[in-house]
Amino acid sequence: MTAVQHLKRLALGLSLLGLAAHASAQVQVSEAWVRATVPGQQSSGAFMNLTADSDSKLLSVKSPVAKDVQIHEMSMKDDVMRMGPVEAVALPAGQTVKLDPEGYHVMLMNLTGQIKEGDQVPLTLTVENAKGEKHDIAVQAPVRSLNSADGHMMH
Repeated sequence: MTAVQHLKRLALGLSLLGLAAHASAQVQVSEAWVRATVPGQQSSGAFMNLTADSDSKLLSVKSPVAKDVQIHEMSMKDDVMRMGPVEAVALPAGQTVKLDPEGYHVMLMNLTGQIKEGDQVPLTLTVENAKGEKHDIAVQAPVRSLNSADGHMMH
């Protein structure tokens, strides 16, 4: 095989890799973090920004640090703050959706142990695109202190 044939094969292989990377890069996760806990605390929150390149939705989150993980929404109704689970979070194409203490967020419940500042918490996000294809996204979220200025205490 000549050097030109090698270069052609290499170029084809790289272009196919580029297509595969684009196909799997459907949702970008940024600024992920988890709130630290005190000994004996049974729940915490995980927060992040999600940006999808096509209409998608966040279906679920899993983590080995919690026996139960749910996506919750904080909302005001009749001047009362309410929090509860949701089936999914819409991720409109090209728009950043914030999961923060004051809106949508991930609740880590029935923790397997204390979550300490400086640790990394593994999260697996399951996202579904408009075609019904599901993809898992692995995230390593750093743990921030209980008194982090980024949000309110989660109980």
